[in-house]
Amino acid sequence: MDFIEKTLGEVLRETAQKQADHDFIVYADRDLRFSYGEFDKRVDELAKGFLAMGLQKGDHVGIWATNVPDWNTVLFACARAGMVFVTVNTGYKLHELDYLMKQSDLKCLCIIDGWRDSDYVSMVYELVPELKTSPRGCLESSNFPCLKSVIYVGQQKHRGMYSFNEVLLLGKHTDDKELREIEASLDRNDVVNIQYTSGTTGFPKGVMLSHRNILNNGLGIGDNQRFSPADIVCLPVPLFHCFGLVLGMMAVLTHGSTAALLEWFDPLLVLATVQKEKCTAVYGVPTMFIAELNHPMFKLFDLRSLRTGIMAGSPCPIETMRQVIDLMHMKEVTICYGLTESSPVMTQTRYDDSIEAKVETVGRELPGVEVTIRDPETGEECPGGIHGEFCCRGYNTMKGYYKMPEATAQCIDKAGWLHSGDLGVKDKNGYFKVTGRIKDMIIRGGENVYPKEIEDYLYTMPGIKDVQVVGIASKKYGEEVGAFIILHPDAQVTEEDVRDFCRGQISRFKIPKYVFFVDSFPLTSSAKIQKFVLRDMGAKKVQELGIAT
Repeated sequence: MDFIEKTLGEVLRETAQKQADHDFIVYADRDLRFSYGEFDKRVDELAKGFLAMGLQKGDHVGIWATNVPDWNTVLFACARAGMVFVTVNTGYKLHELDYLMKQSDLKCLCIIDGWRDSDYVSMVYELVPELKTSPRGCLESSNFPCLKSVIYVGQQKHRGMYSFNEVLLLGKHTDDKELREIEASLDRNDVVNIQYTSGTTGFPKGVMLSHRNILNNGLGIGDNQRFSPADIVCLPVPLFHCFGLVLGMMAVLTHGSTAALLEWFDPLLVLATVQKEKCTAVYGVPTMFIAELNHPMFKLFDLRSLRTGIMAGSPCPIETMRQVIDLMHMKEVTICYGLTESSPVMTQTRYDDSIEAKVETVGRELPGVEVTIRDPETGEECPGGIHGEFCCRGYNTMKGYYKMPEATAQCIDKAGWLHSGDLGVKDKNGYFKVTGRIKDMIIRGGENVYPKEIEDYLYTMPGIKDVQVVGIASKKYGEEVGAFIILHPDAQVTEEDVRDFCRGQISRFKIPKYVFFVDSFPLTSSAKIQKFVLRDMGAKKVQELGIAT
């Protein structure tokens, strides 16, 4: 594989020069289209607008938004102006947002109105009350000393915030000179993106990814789907995840293809977008594909333009894979495996792999990436057929966790191997299989949930003496969050009290669906809690109660 040794801004500009009139980003539901040339110009204007606001090279700019049309404009403007783009999970609540804004040293935050039951504007005002009385760009916040600006991504005016159009207008009236000087000073190994991933420490960690990390990962991912400028990729997956940003946008950009975006997942809108735009690929986690296949209007849509795509996030049932291949015409669909720290893909099936490979394995290593199975105790490489820990090394290894050198050293060893925490095996044909997790991570519908993060939060609830969180098997989501709680004597706490304590503070997908009150936890002879026993107990209790999973 010939590596891309350029920055995001350089790749976008070169592609725009080659195919200025070719569609880059399309929203089929409103017939909004940006050609490469139009988008490149808009990125320049926003980047200059950022500089005119007082932002500088190296500043951290966050975005808290669904897949709105200008989400990508902010990404590429940051990349072009040498700023670090920080993605914020759309499901975050006050507790999580407060932590991220402080830990990431955000200088500027871009927000939309909100999503689902979250009012982002109100939440930001609650955390940063000084916004309402501060001149725009001159914020002095006692809680967030780094934060100087908030941008509302839309037309509406909000006290203390810039509107998006105002920033674009500032850029239109700003000379190119400073921006071009900054561009010339950038290096492909500079950090361009920080994505937060929950950790076993209980606190989310900011994964620092470089231009080189994500561009080349996108290149390899797109190569394995045979992408070209003729491809139109339907992306209903969130851009704040690597799934949308790297597997999606970077694969599209590096092949001069077109991204057909949805602001959020809606199975009917996915089907309509594929038909209207004649998409050749569509992405999703298995639950998304199941929702599309089972939609009552599925048979009304012509999906014959589809050829490939990616299914990732959790294992795919073989019957679902057959339906995707036969009914959605995705004979070249691929499976990916990785983690945010590996930019994120380590392994991927190829377009011509068998259906068995696509449901029983996670494919082979990407070009330029070394993947091995290593003994978790000794660190030695395991022979084929022997189970061990997934590890990788290569261009895709993150730069580290932001301001967490010890956590970085625990994840990347002295030989440069990034340790995934996942257990797997390599078969005689060179295909990898995921067989378990060293960590206690829960994967709910493609979302990674780390029990300790929830446990640490629930420990702050009055009445709770001890808590252990585990995954409970679910047919719909793969796993659901279950909390086993020991109460203080005489404490009066109900299941709903626990959920109410979480609402508005942690993401909805992290809120325990199942709450079990117990007197003690099962222990090993060395007094370590046996989480696998709790998982079994939870599954039996759910079955006994007849609760649908």
